[in-house]
Parts: sequence; structure tokens; C-alpha cells
Amino acid sequence: MQEKIVLAHGSGGKLSHDLVKRIFVSMFDNPILNQLDDRAALEIAGKALAFSTDSFVVKPIFFPGGDIGKLAVCGTVNDLAMGGAKPLYLSTGFIIEEGMPIEELERVVTSMKNAAGEAKVTIVTGDTKVVERGSCDRLFINTAGIGVVPDGVNISGANARPGDKIIVNGYIGDHGIAVMAERHGLSFRENLASDCAPLNGLVETMLAVSKSIRVLRDPTRGGLATTLNEIAQQSGVGIMIEEDKIPVRDEVRGVCEILGLDPLYVANEGKLIAIVPPEAAEEMVDAMTRHKYGSGAKIIGEILPEPKGKVFLQTVIGGRRLLDMLTGDQLPRIC
Repeated sequence: MQEKIVLAHGSGGKLSHDLVKRIFVSMFDNPILNQLDDRAALEIAGKALAFSTDSFVVKPIFFPGGDIGKLAVCGTVNDLAMGGAKPLYLSTGFIIEEGMPIEELERVVTSMKNAAGEAKVTIVTGDTKVVERGSCDRLFINTAGIGVVPDGVNISGANARPGDKIIVNGYIGDHGIAVMAERHGLSFRENLASDCAPLNGLVETMLAVSKSIRVLRDPTRGGLATTLNEIAQQSGVGIMIEEDKIPVRDEVRGVCEILGLDPLYVANEGKLIAIVPPEAAEEMVDAMTRHKYGSGAKIIGEILPEPKGKVFLQTVIGGRRLLDMLTGDQLPRIC
């Protein structure tokens, strides 16, 4: 029977990784692409540059804490920042469904303008296409970006070393649950909003403390657990995180328990994972907590020499749980 693409191929889980390696990496094979980081590391005329692109198909396009426009700008800014780069310029491409209200498009573009202003990047080029009604879901956006990497910065998913500490900058799972709640008309006692935010300012603060940061990743599709699996495989190390140190809001935990979800696999859009040498960890957390997007920063685990490519959770009851990469995704269309 002929193989076909399924939604899980776009989830960020095992099927996504298999598809990327089997079709795209094998066909476009080159040393830059094969790094499989959030951005490409380039050198042009002696300058270290970062280049990234991303497409956004979130449903619904408006949600508490953001919309598809803010998401598009922040997503590409953050991919560049995860290489330690200072983002400079973005492109944007719009695929618009026939019948979309102009007011909604203006609202999205205004949001992009505001997010770009906060991130101090400039949108310098773009493209617009309109497709027949039913050919896309109101609006899809692609953004690409370029930035400059400061001297002395070498950040990659392949750089983690045994003994390094793992830091997150705050509560996980907010974005995925906020989008799901808006999609399905769920309400909460406390307002829950997406964490969508540009993180380049936080990364600049971190690099001012130390340029020894080994790895930076934003745990978007597939959440914290999937991103840690990617790092473990890229670096050829083991990873242990501690359940009681991982910040999860009560509202997110409660919804996950009701719906049978695991917050460790729920998407984020304003969070980062930093892996740093142990001697830099405490000072790094202290600096992060003084930034508005790092106020909840915590050390949640460490890098182990073995078992290579595996991620474990030290549970509150004293056991160890293997955190594998999901085949698909718990929540489709969240970015």
C-alpha cells in the first residue's frame, strides 16, 4: 500500500524526524543542514551568521496571549536566538484564504509589527498569495530571518557534555493548553495565556554572564521532553531531569490530568532550554530571573555520560521514568 503523509508527520515527534531525515536531509545533504539545529550556522565574508525559516499554521489564528502573527515573528526570532545570534532582519510570506476579513488580516499584521518592534528586528521583504476558499485555513504565514553571531559564541544541540546543568526559563505547557482551550471553548478559573514572546533579549542577558553556554533550544512542538531527546541524540549523552523542579502551572497540570495529556510534551513558544557548564549555572539562573522572560528560571536536571541518546525523569516518588520521543503529537496545529 502506498505510503501517505499523515498529521503526525508534522507533529515534531518521531514521525516528523523520520520524514525530515529520510526525505529532506538525504536529498539536500550538506554539512550545514546536517547539523539539524534550529537555525543554519553560516560564515560569509568572515562573519558568523545565523539563518532560519519557519511556517505557521496554528488553529485558531487568535488565542489568549497572541495570534498567528506574533507567533510567526517570535518563532523565527527565537530560532535565531537559540544559536546565540542577534536577529536583524525577517522576511514574511502570507498564504491567505479567499473570504478572510480584511480586518482580521490587519489585526495579524499589526501584531507582527509590534512583536518585531519588541524584538528590534526589521521585516524587509515578503510575499502574498491568495488561494481559493477551502484551500487553506484562513491564513498561513512563513517567516525567515537572519542574524549575526557574536565572536566567541559556539552554541549547538551537539555540544552538551556530562556534568552540564539544564535550565528552563519558566512555566512549561502554557502555549499548547491556551491554544487548545481556545479551539475547544474551554474556560479556566484563572486566565491562561500563551507564553509567546521574543527571547533574544533574554539570550543577550545570558551571554553577558558567560559565553560558555553549550546548548540553547526552544521547546516548541513536542515540548520539553521531545526537545531534550533531540539534544541527547545530537550530543550522544544521557539526560536526567527532576520532576519536582519542573515548573508547571496548576491550571496546565489540571487540564492535562483531565484530558490524559503530559505537560512535558505540550508546546511552548516563550521558553528555552539552556545547557551550561556546572560552574556557570547558578550565576546564569540569577541573571535570567532579573529578565522579564526569565523570572521563573530554574535548574531542572543535568547531563549524564550514559545511556547515550536517552532522557529520564526522576519522579517525586523516587523512581525513574523513560521520556521517549512521541510518535505523533498530543495537540496538532499549535504553531
